[in-house]
Amino acid sequence: MTQSVCIVLLRNELRLTDHPALLHAAKHSAVIPVFVLDDKVKLGGASLWWLHHSLNSLGNDFAKHGVKLILRRGDTQKIIEEIQNKTNAKAIYCTRSYTKHDVRLEKSLHEKYQNTEIEFRRFGGNLLIEPEKITNKQGTAFQVFTPFFKALQQSNHIRTPFAKPDKIIPFAGGIQSDNLDDWGLLPTKPNWAEGFAEWEIGEVTAFQKLEKFLNSKINIYSEGRDFPALAATSLLSPHLRFGEISPAQIWDIVNLKCHGAPIGNYQKFLSELAWREFSYHLLIAYPDMATKPIKQQFSAIEWDNDENLLIAWQSGQTGFPIIDAGMRELWQTGYMHNRVRMIVASFLVKDLLIDWQYGEQWFWDCLLDADYANNPASWQWVAGCGMDAAPYFRIFNPTTQSQKFDADGKYIKRWLPELVKLPNKYIHEPSTAPKEILSNAGIIMGKTYPLPIVNHKTAREKTLFAYGKIKGAE
Repeated sequence: MTQSVCIVLLRNELRLTDHPALLHAAKHSAVIPVFVLDDKVKLGGASLWWLHHSLNSLGNDFAKHGVKLILRRGDTQKIIEEIQNKTNAKAIYCTRSYTKHDVRLEKSLHEKYQNTEIEFRRFGGNLLIEPEKITNKQGTAFQVFTPFFKALQQSNHIRTPFAKPDKIIPFAGGIQSDNLDDWGLLPTKPNWAEGFAEWEIGEVTAFQKLEKFLNSKINIYSEGRDFPALAATSLLSPHLRFGEISPAQIWDIVNLKCHGAPIGNYQKFLSELAWREFSYHLLIAYPDMATKPIKQQFSAIEWDNDENLLIAWQSGQTGFPIIDAGMRELWQTGYMHNRVRMIVASFLVKDLLIDWQYGEQWFWDCLLDADYANNPASWQWVAGCGMDAAPYFRIFNPTTQSQKFDADGKYIKRWLPELVKLPNKYIHEPSTAPKEILSNAGIIMGKTYPLPIVNHKTAREKTLFAYGKIKGAE
């Protein structure tokens, strides 16, 4: 008897549980799981590091079922067609994706196989709810988060997560697969990812992390999440980015824990998960969100784009401790606390008057959780050119933010060891400290720690003038 075969194309859902495409395939066929490192999709260096370890973990999980994860590099459609031809697979399943590239790919595969005996089918799995199933009163996509979140909570269409397949039947034949190490996703010399080693990666770890968070940190989440020195967040974002855990699983577990009525800290946590969802709904409506402002009038801003200031920001050498601490945390760990992300983003755009796209690209390269929707949506929110964005005249004062959210300088001192001996009174503005205090702390301004690269008050006025020239910026 000929073996029925289904190819399962993997992209951003590197897990076995709550994987509708995989579950459906496993019920009816032998399964060939395939991940293609598509040359047309440019990932950042930090994302490639995580991807290597996530694929390694997923490969081990498949191996427990006697199934080999097939790795290939090149053009996704050509590779899927090649594997289908060689294996005579009668079905190709995938999880729906929402980037411009993936939308085109799915459309092309659908057109390729729609009038053949080969079934191409895509399933949900990457979002809580498919975009077509949640719209405003006018029947269009939501443009504001608060009504979106309210509608999401009231919706009957949020996915119920699926169990892991009890059994996955392997394909009996041989299929060429690349060696993961040969892809060279990990840095060698220099090994700039050395500080990433504290991260544990994979589906099992993601679940353990969620469980630990809900048993402890959630109790201080609403307020504690704004203070970078506190361990008050879930740290699930990279796991979500690569689909080691799904949003539906998180939503379901939180609701079960709260008996279907999340309030307080739990409600706030779900709202942050909903921001991810909202960002993807924006991406569908604005597929070029990473390169074009949603509000097109913001294209007319006259940016300074000073290269030296950009480099100072990237390297954490701005002379503003909260900014420098955040940028160094990012470089060393592949992560940055969310409150600090907003502060450093505002500083780049509205203190240095540098186009938000430079920041978006830097985060894309450096963040382990660099997400196709969250990253550009967040940058556009800060810049004021996105939907439901901060008004352009909202400009964070980095010193005030530092004093409010890192009052004792614990976060700053963790990432800026050169300031460890500086009294808390001056930790937010070292340049204002008396020479004797600086000397006692071993600090030479302009040498061991930089002088501020801009005057915030002057920079703020300049930015307000630049934004104010745009018609309709409000």
